[in-house]
Amino acid sequence: MKLGLSIGYSGAHLDLPVALVQRAEALGYDSVWTAEAYGTDAVTPLAYLAAVTKRIRLGTGIMQLAARTPANAAMCAATVDALAGGGRFIAGLGVSGPQIVEGWYGEPWGRPYYRLKDYTEIMRKIFRREAPVVHEGREISLPYTGEGALGVGKPLKSILHMNPDIPIWLGTGNEATVKLTGEIADGWLALGFVPGSLPEYLPWLEEGFRRAEKATGRPKTRADFTIQASVHVEVTEDVSAGLAKLKPEVALYVGGMGHRDKNFHKDMMIRRGFGEAADRIQDLYLAGRKEEAIAAVPDEWVDWKSLVGPPARIRERWRPWAESGADAITVRSRQPEAIEVMAQAAGLNGPGE
Repeated sequence: MKLGLSIGYSGAHLDLPVALVQRAEALGYDSVWTAEAYGTDAVTPLAYLAAVTKRIRLGTGIMQLAARTPANAAMCAATVDALAGGGRFIAGLGVSGPQIVEGWYGEPWGRPYYRLKDYTEIMRKIFRREAPVVHEGREISLPYTGEGALGVGKPLKSILHMNPDIPIWLGTGNEATVKLTGEIADGWLALGFVPGSLPEYLPWLEEGFRRAEKATGRPKTRADFTIQASVHVEVTEDVSAGLAKLKPEVALYVGGMGHRDKNFHKDMMIRRGFGEAADRIQDLYLAGRKEEAIAAVPDEWVDWKSLVGPPARIRERWRPWAESGADAITVRSRQPEAIEVMAQAAGLNGPGE
């Protein structure tokens, strides 16, 4: 089992935990992951980390599609990969949500399934440099010929001779997009994944593998694909206090990160059997009663998705994650002791493990 470290995005002030990332690399962590919402971006911190690390892979978890065109995403990925010495960058992509896509980026929500498909296919064409890029998609086409076009767009091929095999992983969670992930991606940033959930997702992934083989004539199997799940880790002697510390984020995402009728995080909580709590959290949050929304988050929900408590409890509760069928687990924590405890639990012994 490989481990990753998520450093997410910064709050009000930029806080890049360089020493924590370097320690994770020394312990044998496989990857470090950044994120973006509507503050710090996901790519720039990885360029900095490329200069102060040697081996750890650098992943975006995720680049929001609306934040940049597929050509720009490919350029960013190729540039950081080259700065890092090649073979270290993972282009993790996702659609975000309609409030951010339309409210922050000023882009239409459109059809996310086809946007993911077009975006990924264009990036691969750019990486491979086999010909000037032409793409006729349902959501994105190159050259652009839509409203406002002059009609003089020219197919181009990247000046930079980049790594043609930069991996593209997708952050997805519903049936249609997980199938698409199995079909077109190299890996899956598994939204909503918990121990015991693989039987729900595996048939979707396998359908995607079948589609890929049909489209390319080349077999694609589970062995050709990476599942990367994630888990919050909080080392504390007070389990209740540790769970409470993680509840504000749950309330934010379930209650306010998305429209009332289109919120993936709420939908996932409902699918996992916590529908009544999900409805109450959202109602309270949208009514401006945020503290009550936080208090409405069940301990059981947080504990299921997280590893919280003294080191012995975390090691014990790690076993189901280690046996979950995921290939790697991203540790979501900025606690130095959490990074150490998880390395011990996973049996890491330094670089190369």
